[in-house]
Amino acid sequence: MAGSNGTKSAQRMSDDAVQAKTGKTWDQWFSLLDAAGARSMNHQEIVAYLAREHAVGPWWQQMVTVNYEQARGMREKHQTPNGWQANANRTVNVPVSRLFEVWCDEEQRRLWLPVSGMTIRKATPDKSLRITWGDGSNVDVNLYSKGDAKSQISIEHGKLSGAEAVAQSKDYWKQALDRLQTLLKEG
Repeated sequence: MAGSNGTKSAQRMSDDAVQAKTGKTWDQWFSLLDAAGARSMNHQEIVAYLAREHAVGPWWQQMVTVNYEQARGMREKHQTPNGWQANANRTVNVPVSRLFEVWCDEEQRRLWLPVSGMTIRKATPDKSLRITWGDGSNVDVNLYSKGDAKSQISIEHGKLSGAEAVAQSKDYWKQALDRLQTLLKEG
């Protein structure tokens, strides 16, 4: 997909939506950032520029910066300043407390997530887990209650080595969440 001034972009929020929230279209933001020398800035410098010079709120600072970096070839899809990142989500028909339990109880976890070298650094009951994976990458797990017997799990696997590792991680987590869902249906 190419923008009107020849930039390539991943599928992103529409011009109408970004203009409604920020007062500018993508091409206007990209031209403005080009004129400000953003191609030679790092991510944090672009964010600071948007905050300082254009009073863009924090969420939009990130949104505009990431889309600019992708459009200008400074960042690829799934790439972050700290490496590459894969995401996975699933909604399951169990209470959030049960979902948390199958992550924290090692015996139950082995039934659907057979991995060695995993260390749970921090666990907030029924909310989240921060995990160091065996290869040194990070896994952040967030749990959301969607009612008495429905929950959502959101996984962010970060500090991956590249696009190939993202694809492998996405596949891994899809299969793991399939096994988790089967386990929860049976138990």
